[in-house]
Amino acid sequence: MDKLVIEGGFPLEGEVCISGAKNAALPILISSLLSDEAVNLQNVPNLQDIETCIDLLSELGVSVNHQDNACFLKANDVNNFDAPYDLVKTMRASILVLGPLLAKHGEAKVSLPGGCAIGSRPVDIHIKGLELMGAKIIIDKGYISASTANLPNKKLQGCRIFMDQVTVGGTENLMMAAVLAEGITILENAAKEPEIVDLGNCLIKMGAIIEGLGTDKIKIQGVSSLKETSYKIMFDRIEAGTFMVAAAMTGGHVICNNVNPEEMESITQKVKESGAKVEVSENSISVTGNKKLESVKIITAPYPAFPTDMQAQFMALNVVAEGVSEITETIFENRFMHAQELIRMGAEIDIKQNTAITKGNNILTGTNVMATDLRASASLVLAALVANGKTTIERIYHLDRGYEKLEAKFNALGANIKRLN
Repeated sequence: MDKLVIEGGFPLEGEVCISGAKNAALPILISSLLSDEAVNLQNVPNLQDIETCIDLLSELGVSVNHQDNACFLKANDVNNFDAPYDLVKTMRASILVLGPLLAKHGEAKVSLPGGCAIGSRPVDIHIKGLELMGAKIIIDKGYISASTANLPNKKLQGCRIFMDQVTVGGTENLMMAAVLAEGITILENAAKEPEIVDLGNCLIKMGAIIEGLGTDKIKIQGVSSLKETSYKIMFDRIEAGTFMVAAAMTGGHVICNNVNPEEMESITQKVKESGAKVEVSENSISVTGNKKLESVKIITAPYPAFPTDMQAQFMALNVVAEGVSEITETIFENRFMHAQELIRMGAEIDIKQNTAITKGNNILTGTNVMATDLRASASLVLAALVANGKTTIERIYHLDRGYEKLEAKFNALGANIKRLN
């Protein structure tokens, strides 16, 4: 199993091209199930989760040609409607095949999903929404079995769905299902994330009729079929945020290219609050670190508020910045596992229920640590970049799930990171 060995103490300098967004690419890849025509995608990141998704789509019968950052898919010969546990267990986004399979083929059998161990993240909203659209769903032995055999024309029926809580995956699954349903579907209390807007824009290019993207009320008029399309996937907000925090922590100067600054505002504001200098242009964000960083208060919440996927990185910043601060996690109930690993490096962190209290000005020391989930992995890399000596990070397969060529990008900026097997 691979591990990273990081020598700390090198300020980061230079430019980095931010990759395509994993959290946009996965549902957009899966949306190819809705059409018999070709879907040609650009800016697809090369990640383990992407490979798992492609393996799953291939298992279902989708023809996939993935080269570099381009992916050509055609789902005109889908003949298998079962998403098995072996492919679903490592990636939660696999649940997103449920809606498209049900809408296009009238049946689906999907294993209950896995992924990062950061909380329960129930899929009941996905299931309740599909049931409101008329699907018959049975959960047995760890599988969700769904059918539209009982419905007129064996088609999902458009309806109004109010989601009890804001859910990105639930919004994506139900939006894709509604695209081929009969009639109009209205999703109330929908998630507003840019990745959902990106999925919706791709579906619209395929011929879907969708209104209200980026708001909490999305209206979808079902259509009979979708057409061939080409689409470029948006940039990864979390990768960009990770490099911005790295620049601030190391006292360096990093320009993140291929970004939309308007979609980074909640992260940019916190980087500014830390004392780093931030400059934005049309497609880039520049961060210059300050030798005297200030810790920042974080409260995670659905977009456009501060993203849960960035709280671990800011915890790493807070423990080396000046002052006492709090990080409150409102999305997932088990997302502070990285705190114990940071404490091993010399951080002072006190966990009280869903709040982490950080005491700053810690001098971190390199040691052996273990990645517990994707974003926790990133926080350990950031801490290692400023620690004294060498840090060895085990179980970095989590990193490979969500960051494309992370060590190569950091090394190009002046870091000293080696990957060992």
